[in-house]
Amino acid sequence: RVIAHDDIVALSIATRPDCLPDEVISLLSELNRQKPVWVELGLQTANEKTAEYIRRCYKNEIYENAVRSLNSVGIEVITHVILGLPLETKEDMLKTVDFAVSAGTKGIKLQLLHVLKGTDLCDDYEKGLFKVLSFDEYVDILFDCIRRLPKDVVVHRITGDAPKKFLVAPLWSADKKTVLNSVLREMEKRNIRQGE
Repeated sequence: RVIAHDDIVALSIATRPDCLPDEVISLLSELNRQKPVWVELGLQTANEKTAEYIRRCYKNEIYENAVRSLNSVGIEVITHVILGLPLETKEDMLKTVDFAVSAGTKGIKLQLLHVLKGTDLCDDYEKGLFKVLSFDEYVDILFDCIRRLPKDVVVHRITGDAPKKFLVAPLWSADKKTVLNSVLREMEKRNIRQGE
């Protein structure tokens, strides 16, 4: 009923690729005929070992099938990717972006890994099992991700923030406004554009 309201111009749904059975795709297709529907899928990484570590609980093939199914009924997909996951290299992160694009995503949200209090990830971080990205490392990887995106893929996010009372690392990410302004200034300085 909500989509029928005059002041609603589009419907955006965030979900997991393994939560889209045929009947859900059919319903989303019906809604998409009324108003545009976008579906955000949490891929996070294309590295299957990392996916196991973070307990993503589905294989890359499930993501690919979900994107294909949504695209087949005219629904655009926006993909969530986490940069800086434990033990991933820059190459791993770039491969994740390439994988999302090759699967057919039309948008991407690039998110910095945040280590939060009270999580298994925090325990591993405090044991020294992995390091988080510095600001300069993040910017370098972020820009390389953006450069390899085709011009028809929309960048919906270039970072995020976490509640300060829970944030353990990276502490430089606590001030989102400063981070965004710094990233945008650096983009202008380096003349960063998609697909170049």
